[in-house]
Amino acid sequence: MKLYWAPHTRAFRILWLMEEAGAPYERQLVDIRTGEQDDPAFRRINPMGKVPALSDGDAHLAESGAICAYVAERAPAAHLAPPVGDPLRARYLYWMFFSAGCMEPAFLQKMKGIELPKSAAGWGSFDLVMEVVEEALKDGPYLLGEAFSAADVMLAMDLWYAIHLLKVVSPTPRVAAYVTRCTARPAFQRAEAIEAAELAARAAAAG
Repeated sequence: MKLYWAPHTRAFRILWLMEEAGAPYERQLVDIRTGEQDDPAFRRINPMGKVPALSDGDAHLAESGAICAYVAERAPAAHLAPPVGDPLRARYLYWMFFSAGCMEPAFLQKMKGIELPKSAAGWGSFDLVMEVVEEALKDGPYLLGEAFSAADVMLAMDLWYAIHLLKVVSPTPRVAAYVTRCTARPAFQRAEAIEAAELAARAAAAG
């Protein structure tokens, strides 16, 4: 599998997931500073010209949730997804797609101060989204209980960005503990080291 990525983007989710999966993969840096994402060759991988994207032989896909679901099924030994037929799979699928469908638009609403009737927004409201997250984490340590999954990559990464970079979430003790637990995982630490090395290489080249 080949991951198309760039530092300080949503591609970190997949970088983390690939390290969790433990399957061989290749990283292809896309320099979004110089417009490489608009190169026709990359647009054939992801017509939206965004990272992350993934190639696996003749299979090409983008969108973080889709890539996470795909990789989890391509690396079954890592146990990142409940198998088809497992009752937990319904909860897993729900949280796999909660980030793009509810969390990200709710964060944007909060950042921009957009006023919308609760009935008009697919995510309801920022407060509702965070209430649902809080409730989902009450039985922990992960979304599926004891088992860490690709859904935790999606949720924890969004929460980490919202807390530390976007500054739109003031975490409750439960949310803070969950994010700390997830980001303490060795795979997350390896992904951070990969991104830090790339950023250091850029700085050295520029300086």
